[in-house]
Amino acid sequence: MKKITALLLSLAMVLPLAACTTSDGGGGGSADEPVEVIVFAAASLEASLTEIADAYQEAAPNVKLTFTFDSSGTLRTQIKEGAVCDLFISAGQSQMNDLEAGENEDGADFVYSDTRVDFVENKVVLAVPDNNPAGITEFADLATDKLSLLCIGNDDVPVGSYSLEILDTLGIDIAQLEADGKVTYATNVTEVANQVKEGAVDCGIIYATDAKTYELTVVDEAEEGMCSQVIYPAAVMKSSSGEAAEAAAQAFLDYLRTDESAVAVLEEVGFTVL
Repeated sequence: MKKITALLLSLAMVLPLAACTTSDGGGGGSADEPVEVIVFAAASLEASLTEIADAYQEAAPNVKLTFTFDSSGTLRTQIKEGAVCDLFISAGQSQMNDLEAGENEDGADFVYSDTRVDFVENKVVLAVPDNNPAGITEFADLATDKLSLLCIGNDDVPVGSYSLEILDTLGIDIAQLEADGKVTYATNVTEVANQVKEGAVDCGIIYATDAKTYELTVVDEAEEGMCSQVIYPAAVMKSSSGEAAEAAAQAFLDYLRTDESAVAVLEEVGFTVL
């Protein structure tokens, strides 16, 4: 029997049933066993998932969600090195592929393949500080004298990979930007957004959702063909803390994709739930 079937059959152990609700003066059934779900998620999901987690306590009061937010590359490395993770949500397909059997060259096998889904889609944008001191209005300006300093994620960060694709598509030489001292790198997209917010750089390439979260001015959006489609895969992991946690992780992922309030939180900041 496939893993997804086992997980679904286990949901009864995880989600509280309405039938178990006690009425005034009535006797109550035994409480569900508590379970912790360890979620590794891309930094760009922090605000949304934190908000959704608060509401999820009503749907599954016995489930404790413990989040680690960072670049998808960093999270992938931690999983490979033995970190316990029940649910992984990456900002790029390659980081998930690096953990899934048959999708990588080093034999890594951490993903329950039948739980893997394309979770949400994002967009890549060019954001500037308040008042836009450098007067940058489009990606093409990154090849002009308007630019003094650009911030992007490093190449192990999905948004950094997308940034390099955009620059390459536009014929902008990243090596020349480095030689001219016009580019600085960040370890995750949150760091890029903060650099822009603080006015430490002329602009930064980030996700549309982070621009919304940090209230940044967006001057350009990557068009189709400028970079790969920004799809966030999610999957229950074999590096989990046990079957109960796996079932609870699957239940939480299902909730994120189907609950109207959860979907609304994600869409409010610019994600498209797939």
